[in-house]
Amino acid sequence: MATIYERLGELVTILLMAVALGMDAFSLGIGIGMRGVRRVEMLRIGVLVAFFHLLMPLLGIVAGQYAGELLGSLAKYVSGGLLVLLGGHMIWSSLLGSDEQAVNYRSFLGILLFSLSVSVDSFSVGVSLGMFHSDLLLTVIAFGLFGGIMSILGLQLGRGVGERLGEYGEAAGGAILLAFGLIFIF
Repeated sequence: MATIYERLGELVTILLMAVALGMDAFSLGIGIGMRGVRRVEMLRIGVLVAFFHLLMPLLGIVAGQYAGELLGSLAKYVSGGLLVLLGGHMIWSSLLGSDEQAVNYRSFLGILLFSLSVSVDSFSVGVSLGMFHSDLLLTVIAFGLFGGIMSILGLQLGRGVGERLGEYGEAAGGAILLAFGLIFIF
């Protein structure tokens, strides 16, 4: 009987960790979605976020405790810096009405940068998973599934809000990304 409760507790812990890690993808997806995202782009972003939410914990486990401590604080500055740059650029191009984009979130590089920035914290969680005796396959699949689904939900929500905000949607989305980037850095 105690084994059932232990297994249930482990499952609840894994699901809570997956939701917590997916919240970054959800909230940042709102910012990107405000710029206007087609359904096929949402799917691409969701799949890539899911992939990185699978890959990063595995890399964290392989890298070990020392690398996690070394990159743990650096990782948040790198991902925060990427978000500040992306958000600042969105605000800048929205205010200037520039059609030219330095980082096109619709391009593979833009999607890759977004997906990586919301998945970096999964690396440090992966490092701690090495000490947490859990079902690794279930954990990593849950992280990927929730990361992908929550990014798509955030993109859809942002798209709906962005349509209502009209031309200010891009600036509002950029402000959200900029704010999250600054929160990561500080």
